[in-house]
Amino acid sequence: MANPSVPTRSRWFWTSFRVRYQESDQMGVVYHANYLNWFEIGRTEMIREMGFTYRGMEEEGVLLPVVDLDIKYRRPARYDDLVTIFTRMTAFSPLRIHYEYEVRLLSEQELADLGARGWHTESELPGALLTAGATRHVWLNREWKPARLDKCSPKLYDALKDTLLGRKE
Repeated sequence: MANPSVPTRSRWFWTSFRVRYQESDQMGVVYHANYLNWFEIGRTEMIREMGFTYRGMEEEGVLLPVVDLDIKYRRPARYDDLVTIFTRMTAFSPLRIHYEYEVRLLSEQELADLGARGWHTESELPGALLTAGATRHVWLNREWKPARLDKCSPKLYDALKDTLLGRKE
């Protein structure tokens, strides 16, 4: 990742859903810890869009725990809001992967237009920013020892590397 000619951010991936009642607190806003679950949904759907699943990764013996987290709350999400989680990689190697997230509130028109436009690394995302964050992860084997993804799951490694480099999209 030290090569300055290699991009340090992938394109944005996204998934949308409505805030569920049980995710809101007595103040009528989404409880803060739910955003961590939403970040996981963003990662899971990004991997799925690339043709892989977390279940499949785990069956291959590859685990991906969170080792660090940053989160900034800007505006609250509320029950029944239609939120979109944007997810992208910001660093990737055989031993680690870093993600960036933005949770946004989109209008119906912005959501309808979402599929018509590719959101690249420097594109301004639509909608109102609710929460931004980042997670850092390490690749581990079933014994919780560091694992080189290029050796444990070469197809996944190549897919992630190609996504970061903007190939095969």
